[in-house]
Amino acid sequence: MTDNRNTILAVILSGLVLIAWQYWYNIPQMEKQRIAQQASQSQTANPKDASGANQPAGTTQAPAPGQQAGAPANQPAAAQAAPVQPRATVLAASPRVKIDTPSVSGSISLTGARIDDVALVKYRETVDPKSPAIELLSPSGTKEPFYAEFGFVPAAGSNVKMPDRDTVWKQEGSNALTPSSPAVLTWDNGQGLTFKRTISIDDKYMFTIKDEVTNAGNAPVTMYPFGLISRHGTPPVSGYYILHEGLIGVLGDHGLQEYNYKKIDEAKAVEFKATNAWLGITDKYWAATLLPSPKAAVQARFSSNLVGSLRTYQTDYLLDPITVATGGTGTTTTNLFAGAKESKTVDAYDQQLGLNKFDRLIDWGWFYFITRPMFWMIDFLYHIVGNFGVAILLVTVMVKAIFFPLASKSYASMAKMKAIQPQVAALKEKYPDDKMKQQQEMMEIYKKEKINPIAGCLPIVIQIPVFFSLYKVLFVTIEMRHAPFFGWIKDLSAHDPTNLFTLFGLLSYDPTQLPIIGHYLALGLWPIIMGITMWFQMKLNPTPPDPTQKMIFDWMPLIFTFMLASFPAGLVIYWAWNNTLSVLQQSYIMRKNGAKVELFDNVRALFAGSKKAT
Repeated sequence: MTDNRNTILAVILSGLVLIAWQYWYNIPQMEKQRIAQQASQSQTANPKDASGANQPAGTTQAPAPGQQAGAPANQPAAAQAAPVQPRATVLAASPRVKIDTPSVSGSISLTGARIDDVALVKYRETVDPKSPAIELLSPSGTKEPFYAEFGFVPAAGSNVKMPDRDTVWKQEGSNALTPSSPAVLTWDNGQGLTFKRTISIDDKYMFTIKDEVTNAGNAPVTMYPFGLISRHGTPPVSGYYILHEGLIGVLGDHGLQEYNYKKIDEAKAVEFKATNAWLGITDKYWAATLLPSPKAAVQARFSSNLVGSLRTYQTDYLLDPITVATGGTGTTTTNLFAGAKESKTVDAYDQQLGLNKFDRLIDWGWFYFITRPMFWMIDFLYHIVGNFGVAILLVTVMVKAIFFPLASKSYASMAKMKAIQPQVAALKEKYPDDKMKQQQEMMEIYKKEKINPIAGCLPIVIQIPVFFSLYKVLFVTIEMRHAPFFGWIKDLSAHDPTNLFTLFGLLSYDPTQLPIIGHYLALGLWPIIMGITMWFQMKLNPTPPDPTQKMIFDWMPLIFTFMLASFPAGLVIYWAWNNTLSVLQQSYIMRKNGAKVELFDNVRALFAGSKKAT
């Protein structure tokens, strides 16, 4: 009785801790993020074009990427205040080159030759195919500027004029930028230098920028090629520990570098010298990354700058200088990825361009070696059956088949434990007040019958890495985004939209908005199905002799039902299906080993006990 009372008390205290955490930490954090986002949006009402940032280490002879020529070192470039305007108004205010591909639409600004208008036409904001396309890059002057810029900075002390963000380039011809027709831009600095930029794009998300500089002047000219990606304002993020959103890159020997927005705000700037590097800014499903030649030595930098009241994030690189002789031409080529983080597309670019682990742009996590094969298996089956949910069910069957020998041993051990239950009961009667003696005698029985008492835990332990890898796949891969199952599940990467506490739509109120407890009232039908299957699985096992263990096992299905309610629906469906297969598998193995399957007996006993109690 004392053990039961302590267990109940522990459960109550745990519930109070969860509620206290939700009320005192989680809700204030969410409110803090909401206020910060509103403040960020209001600050963009008077933004500054802060494309410049601190100077990279070791480049005292050249300004930082994006700075105006002659701007003091370690100081942001001068910028003009500009009110926030509608996106369409900003786009119409400057001459542009249209982008038109099967995957991308948008435009390139001839002012500054910025790639600052990119929409991903294959992806929509919601599951509704008529909802707006995802807008990845946006020009300065809009609510959330996000753009890429390329160019040159002169050597320190040089008065040679270079194109900057205010330079208006001329387009040769009037064609749109398509996979079959590049855009050619030119600009003459009036000092003997002619700049020619050829921008091409494939049918996915890769831009290629080729710069040619012709020197018709009287002296050689030295300049530093640069590339930058700038993002104004702190964007809203998912806020999950298992997902990186922010600045990212694989920088040669420095390896994978990830700085979320808070981390780079604290660091201000971090600098790397590397070869075989790429860097950029990533969201959950989309990214913009700079891809200089893998053979190029780059001075790379992540930075966060507060210009006025606006926070600006930037990744940039500076290459070794090129010198263009009189009458000669200098050439440099780089790439920009701006698009969806599709696994096959990212892998293809990694191979085609000889990049350094570009697949790490997708956050596969520490268990990369499990998560990627899990995705490949699901994706392979999807292309056969045409439904990611069905593919998950088939993968579950395959995993069960792979681990069947181990599960067979485990369930066989459990069958033996059921067989010795009378002996265990006799021990409790023989030593009613000596639990230590009970345990010692029980261990002797286990040893004699060659039973491993923890063997029953093995199937659950096996599920843990599979569960985690599937969770990661559902959470981070764009292929799972808006992937439907059947019925009401329109997005496997989102939680079940139904709710028990609205009687599955019969009541027109949202219980999740209730203070303190609302977070726990998002209980859909699939989590309930999962809980029921888990309950049946628990009832298939022998009743634990210890009252505390029995109570934990009795409450576990209900606890897991609420815990998994907010998880991606695909994960809950997997868990329910896995439980069902486990019940069938365990019943078969126990019958094979001569043990009685007491599932329905235990269920009947439970309800019979309830009737007696009343």
